[in-house]
Amino acid sequence: MLDHLIKDATVVDGTGNPAYVADVGLRDGRIAALGRIDAEARTSEDARGLVLTPGFVDPHTHYDAQLFWDPYATPSLHHGVTTVAAGNCGFTLAPLHPGRPEDADYTRRMMSKVEGMSLVALERGAPWNWHTFGDYLDALEGRTAVNVGFMVGHCALRRYVMGPDAVGGQPDAEQLAAMVRLLREAMDAGAWGLSTTQSRTHSDGDGRPVASRHAGPEELIALSRAVGEHEGTQIEAIVAGCLDQFSDAEIDLLTEMSAAAGRPLNWNVLTVDAAVPERVPRQLGASERARKAGGRIVALTMPILTPMNMSLGTFCALNLIPGWGEVLGLPVPERIARLRDPDVRAELLRRARSKEAGVFRRLADFGRYVIGDTYSEANRGLGGRVVRDIAEERGQDPFHCLVEICAGDRLRTVLWPMPTDNDPASWALRAETWRHEDVLLGGSDAGAHLDRMCGAPYTTRFLGDCLRGRKLVALEQAVKMLTDDPARLFGLRERGQIQRGWHADLVLLDPERIDAGQARLVHDLPGDSPRLDSRALGVRAVWVGGVEAIRDDVVSGAVPGRVLRSGRDTRTVSTR
Repeated sequence: MLDHLIKDATVVDGTGNPAYVADVGLRDGRIAALGRIDAEARTSEDARGLVLTPGFVDPHTHYDAQLFWDPYATPSLHHGVTTVAAGNCGFTLAPLHPGRPEDADYTRRMMSKVEGMSLVALERGAPWNWHTFGDYLDALEGRTAVNVGFMVGHCALRRYVMGPDAVGGQPDAEQLAAMVRLLREAMDAGAWGLSTTQSRTHSDGDGRPVASRHAGPEELIALSRAVGEHEGTQIEAIVAGCLDQFSDAEIDLLTEMSAAAGRPLNWNVLTVDAAVPERVPRQLGASERARKAGGRIVALTMPILTPMNMSLGTFCALNLIPGWGEVLGLPVPERIARLRDPDVRAELLRRARSKEAGVFRRLADFGRYVIGDTYSEANRGLGGRVVRDIAEERGQDPFHCLVEICAGDRLRTVLWPMPTDNDPASWALRAETWRHEDVLLGGSDAGAHLDRMCGAPYTTRFLGDCLRGRKLVALEQAVKMLTDDPARLFGLRERGQIQRGWHADLVLLDPERIDAGQARLVHDLPGDSPRLDSRALGVRAVWVGGVEAIRDDVVSGAVPGRVLRSGRDTRTVSTR
């Protein structure tokens, strides 16, 4: 007897092969039958006209804390994501030193600053009752509706071994050996490998460079070698050049790390813009170099444009523009006074448009900002309007106009930059880039920057665009890019395809409706903290391990997900 029977579905199996109509039978968490099925089932449904795909795999999330209060990884599960990779960018909640309870507070403040997580939610929503990485994994076992795997954050390793000296200090030989042992213990417990960051944009709760930014090549290579000693592991790394273009030294470092481990190394995010045609060849040159050296470097790139809101009142990407952080970090009254100074504005604009601003140069066209939420009578009716239009009415330059609008709200105004790379040439370049063997779709950052962006719906929005929009990729290939491709990168065992005997992680969708709704602000985190959410459109059902987790965008209440552990649930993807 089958547990559930899906009849007459159009099966897109994740291999890239042509779709076909078949019945799919589920039993004991697996795909038990595939084809024309006459066996009895406890429940069944008619899927004529609907598409059945493997569950989507999101290769870059930050659900490390959210899963404790939200087992559904909202909104990823709603959008068909059944497996998430977390512990990215060098940041994890474990290990925590048992002799320094203050390390938990440091970690919470760091995650709040660097990944835009609500500090109140971090304090109230997670138990913080673990010390080892294995303790942390055990605390989540049986509590999630999605499958989840975790990298070990380099910052946590450094903090555990070096304490406060992790920021600014260098390990001696004994401390480096201790870090390597700690990483090995975490991988023995099931960690997927190492994540690290050298990015200039990553600072802790005190505004200082996070711990891993102080690591030298010797430390990074030693940890990378340890990754290669364990089954089913890999590396995720961020360097300053990820935002725009790698330096030669960064390419050398990433190549050496991957080659030392003999494992893939992935980074994010590859930004594709036809206005900067040299960026993609430069970034993918790192992949070519790594293959020659016995490694593999994989670039993550998003198949949609994900809006991110800005503010002159709270920390956001504008703070990361060279020279801007000093002004935007001032107390609000002093900040407003400085921003109203024409000489200060001129210098800020000069820095924002300079080469040193890198990818943040795209934020410098303030006439292309759309006004979001406003909070004063003076700004009534401005919501939804473009700054350039308002500036023309007022006889002001766009940046001056934007500053005055924000000043009227005591800098609380929500600002939405319009994308600069939404042109046909950029989309054609994306379609070409996606075909590269070392490019993978992903980089949603789901679980982070919660009130700034909502990247989780990239799966449904991409499929909707492929079916009814630009149609840059055939449905079969698009599904493969969201399922089997990331599953193969991580070496996931028996996931990523619809095959008899494989795990029954499945998505049933309506090809005429599949899409994502507009992002909206909701207050449902612990402490009523805000986050951006987006409804899934056209997702009929999602199964995780053969158990229905979503039906018509409503969670079932079941938590069938597993903590996926290296070796047991992942196989080695060797680069040698």
